[in-house]
Amino acid sequence: MNRKGFTMLEMLIVLSVISLIFTLTIPNIQKRLETIREKGCESLIEVVNANIIQYELDHGEVPQSIEDLVSEGYLTQKQTTCMDGSTIEIVDGQASK
Repeated sequence: MNRKGFTMLEMLIVLSVISLIFTLTIPNIQKRLETIREKGCESLIEVVNANIIQYELDHGEVPQSIEDLVSEGYLTQKQTTCMDGSTIEIVDGQASK
């Protein structure tokens, strides 16, 4: 007898193993993405803080709002919002979300 291909049982076992692998890895990937977003926001806040210092050196005063940095070209509008949607603000001369 010439049998080519896989039996239904073999296909079921392979699909079960693939499903198990996905079930174990997807939650881990989602946790990593959340960590990446948090670290990205922290890094963006540090960039804004560096631009606050640069603005202060150039103008002799601390910017009153994040819009001062955007209007003067120190930041782009996109750099005023973190990946999680929270807006960065300037409070007491420091960036925070």
